Amino acid sequence: MYSQAFAPEYQGALTALSVNSSLPDVLAAATEHLAEARRAGSPLETARAGLAAAEAYRRLGRTEEAERAWRDSYRAARSAGDAGAMAWALWSGGTLARQRGRLVLARRLLGLAADLAGRGGDVVARGYSLAGMAETGRIQGDYEAVRRLHEQLLAEARRRGEARHTVWALEGIAQIHRNTGDLDSAYRLFEEAAGIAARADDHRGHAWALRGLADVVSVRDGDMARALTLLREAERTCRTMDLRGALAYNHKMQGNVRYRAERFEEARASYAQALEEFRAMSEPRGEALARLGLAKSRARLGRDRTETAAELAELAGTMERIGLRHALEMVHLAQDEFGLAPAVGASGAAS
Repeated sequence: MYSQAFAPEYQGALTALSVNSSLPDVLAAATEHLAEARRAGSPLETARAGLAAAEAYRRLGRTEEAERAWRDSYRAARSAGDAGAMAWALWSGGTLARQRGRLVLARRLLGLAADLAGRGGDVVARGYSLAGMAETGRIQGDYEAVRRLHEQLLAEARRRGEARHTVWALEGIAQIHRNTGDLDSAYRLFEEAAGIAARADDHRGHAWALRGLADVVSVRDGDMARALTLLREAERTCRTMDLRGALAYNHKMQGNVRYRAERFEEARASYAQALEEFRAMSEPRGEALARLGLAKSRARLGRDRTETAAELAELAGTMERIGLRHALEMVHLAQDEFGLAPAVGASGAAS
């Protein structure tokens, strides 16, 4: 049995905030409490309010402000001598680093966070930090290295009855199955995640699970209509909560679904929308993936082969620089699709 989803990053006076609170509301409450904590001379409450502000800024795509906020939170936590609060600030910083495509830095910060949380006895902060490390490895395409960690974290979350982390772990394992070609397992896990998220009132987790289901439905079943229905349902949640990153990835997936259905002009428009959104939030991984979809759509619509070849070569360099192994395979597949280069050990089209 799972408890209702909660947001452990909202701490101290902000624990009343819901996991489904809109990000502008979170930011307003965090900013107000941050000022109060500073006036009261409470470094621990300053750290807690700063953490909530950092996460709101990050999820809104305001990355420079998020960077300042997590660092300020860490300094306040260190001043308070609270290892758990320091761990949460480093977790936020590591998550931001991953979002910005700085994957080596993300691993380092998240590793430090897990160590501090362990020493401070904060089980939840340790779990979130290890989850962040697992997700970073998964995004890089290092599936074998992180599959076991995902499964370990899933077992721990199930044992504690923690819905939000269970949903996260299920979605991560599902994504690994999807990217390695086991679509039936991926569908089953995304479906379980969606069900748990719905029952636990975890709107964000539910939106991501629907995105995963839509991807599998599109690839496995060729059912564009159902896939887009799932994505539109998830899109409504993203807009309600102002989840800008999730919304951009949703639009990118709408592009994928339309591209697979050979609706190339519609796919081009979806990818272009996602690209604009990713650029607005300085999200290099999403930007590169949207550019790849856009390049493929334009090629299908008659773009000059030389221009397509040049852009795909540039994108290959970008994926390699960021450290995205699976995304690099996707570029090689695209080059092969248009007869521009041989396929290089690709395992299948990704999300």
